[in-house]
Amino acid sequence: MHPPIRLVAIDMDGTLLPNFAQKISERTAQSLRAAQEAGITVAVATGRRTAYTVPMLEGLGLQADTPLITSNGAVIRTLGGETIDRCHMEARVARALCGLLREFGAVVFTFDRPGRGELVLENLEQAHGRISLWIEANRNAIEVVTPLENALPDGEDPIQGMVTGTLANMRRAEQELKTSEWAADCECVCTEYPGRDLSILDLLPPGVSKGWALARLAGRLGVDRKETMAIGDNWNDVDMLEWAGQAVVMGNAAQELRTMAKMRGWKQAPPNDRDGVAQVLETAVAKVLAAKA
Repeated sequence: MHPPIRLVAIDMDGTLLPNFAQKISERTAQSLRAAQEAGITVAVATGRRTAYTVPMLEGLGLQADTPLITSNGAVIRTLGGETIDRCHMEARVARALCGLLREFGAVVFTFDRPGRGELVLENLEQAHGRISLWIEANRNAIEVVTPLENALPDGEDPIQGMVTGTLANMRRAEQELKTSEWAADCECVCTEYPGRDLSILDLLPPGVSKGWALARLAGRLGVDRKETMAIGDNWNDVDMLEWAGQAVVMGNAAQELRTMAKMRGWKQAPPNDRDGVAQVLETAVAKVLAAKA
């Protein structure tokens, strides 16, 4: 019997957000507010950077101290802008990854600074061909630098990188990285969208993941992992699903991930297009309120 939850970490794309949408549904927004009112800390855990996350949450009536685990765990900030935790990848490692991975797809590095230059890449056309919606949404933050290594002098440490391309190419890129001399200097996490033949390989400082960040956040809050729930739909959510005492995989997740969830005893929520997160939170809030009563 699981105890009532005190902390829930929720992925954004494919989980909080319906497919092809840039707005959280009213039912899901209401469930987030209800969870906070019941005393549950609601954390959003996403591969997006903070500036690309906040607009999705503004206007929902969430508390200013709502934690945001962004860049796949490299940064933790509140919705109100307070920095809680942050990690960097050494610039020398980032430069090496440019040479190692550019043959597989478009390489991008993210810096924790506002405005143009927060994102740097060297081939806008190549990236636009794979992630056009992302490019348009982030255009004001993008700086083109050729070669990309010139944006990464010593002392200019990014918080994360990514390489994006087809599923096959990203699997090759991941294998290339894991067998290279840089494997110990970089964590890589894959997110796949099979329907679009699109994959994103996130490049993070060693040991950093959504799960690592969730564990640190729970420690700061004094919350036990048994009282922590994680909800996600993709491979970059696995670490936090494994760490949380109560794991929930979305019904729209890939079949392979849903099979893994069943084998590990994780629960399955309805799909994101059917307000799956809201249904999970409504049940969790009812349990918290019953325990208080």
